Amino acid sequence: MINIIRIKNASFYAYHGAHQEEQNLGGKFEADVDIYTDFTSATKKDNLKLTINYTEVYKFINQLVHEKKYYLIETLATVIADSLLKKYSEIKKIAVRVRKHSVPVGGVLDCVEAEVIKENGK
Repeated sequence: MINIIRIKNASFYAYHGAHQEEQNLGGKFEADVDIYTDFTSATKKDNLKLTINYTEVYKFINQLVHEKKYYLIETLATVIADSLLKKYSEIKKIAVRVRKHSVPVGGVLDCVEAEVIKENGK
């Protein structure tokens, strides 16, 4: 069975970007993470220890977002996906979306988003 645990709009103030001023001033970033797993045994016993704890996942993502500056949100999304797959062998598939607001594109837009979808072992 496949179940999904979703973290939506996890927000961070961080210092990523291709331009020096973005890395100096920082900006708002958001992440969505869809974790494909099987939490059937956890539901049968109503036991948090038998599933992926999304509080721990959020803290882990927060650490990844802040431990290094990246030029590309594509890189950050890939780092998050790869790191979660490595940390949690129970994850069968993962989709990570990273959004960046205040993007210097010379026009008006809400945000830019990069998405990475990976399967465990691939």
